[in-house]
Amino acid sequence: MKKLAISSVAIATLLAGSLYAGNGVLRLITWKGYAPKALVKKFKKETGITVKVTYSNNEEMIAKLRATRGGGFDLAQPSVDRIRFVQKRFHIYHPIDYSKINTSQITKSMVAAAKKISGVDGKVYSVPYIYGTTGLIINKKMAPGANDWSDLWNPKYAGHISYRLKRPILIGAAFGMGYNPFALYGNKAAYKKLIDKVAKKLIASKKYVKTYWTSGDTQKGLVDSGDVWVESGWDAIGWQVHDKNPNIDFVCPKSGALGWIDTFAIPAKSKNIEAAYKWINFILQPKNAAYVTNKSSYMTVSKDAPKYLDKKIKANFKRSYSKADIDNIKWYDALPSGFASIEAKALDRIKAAE
Repeated sequence: MKKLAISSVAIATLLAGSLYAGNGVLRLITWKGYAPKALVKKFKKETGITVKVTYSNNEEMIAKLRATRGGGFDLAQPSVDRIRFVQKRFHIYHPIDYSKINTSQITKSMVAAAKKISGVDGKVYSVPYIYGTTGLIINKKMAPGANDWSDLWNPKYAGHISYRLKRPILIGAAFGMGYNPFALYGNKAAYKKLIDKVAKKLIASKKYVKTYWTSGDTQKGLVDSGDVWVESGWDAIGWQVHDKNPNIDFVCPKSGALGWIDTFAIPAKSKNIEAAYKWINFILQPKNAAYVTNKSSYMTVSKDAPKYLDKKIKANFKRSYSKADIDNIKWYDALPSGFASIEAKALDRIKAAE
């Protein structure tokens, strides 16, 4: 009886594992808006796979995967510049098998960028999904002359300025001060010196800041209320506010908007890798990708999706990006090991400063 019981348990476990690895469940940790309920439902209808979605951001996502050594989820969506050095140190991701990815439906340059930035020892750890920029959201009626990162410390707009105390403000401010922080990624001492200089500038101008935004909702609410005229922000948020108030819009800073790519990455202990590949290929189909963009305003790497975009989305992009603006985008590269602590300490000093 004991042998029979053990055998029954083993068989049950095997069957459960087989079900999980087949149709089962896909545990996805992603950003809000990246996995619309309608597409989750459509995916289940087509594949039989249930997608369990957990909303997160880069910091939380990486922390969760580090704590479990790549466990707890089957598919994650970190930004491409946050993968390489985390993978080198903590080994939390599984290499991407690009033979299972339908790359014919993805913009080639985006695939190349993701492969380059997330590559480690000849292996690739990401597939591109969504891209966009961080720049300025301007109330053009109240601040008609604002057009660069340096306006985030312009006394002309004192009391009506806002930004988030995260690394993009350090990078954007550096460009606004005339420096290229990415050019210093090979020199830790020089990078620290520059970030210290940026922190000093932001501390000195802290008196001009009304408040720091902490989420997409607060970012949107501050400019929408009229309290903030010049704000660092995401292109999609600027466009959403513009729909309600045409005086407010996203603007590419003249010294360059910051470009980001959010990706798909498979955690090292994923229990349903095949489902992960199915979801990636499904969500990047042109009509599905366009649905995500039409709902969220975030631009997709699916190359034929523009055929299905709403006219308003196309108009937003045309209004905010000239060819020169696009050519001047500063794309985030992989952050070297130890550099995050330099930025974190600088942000802490800014936050604590009186």
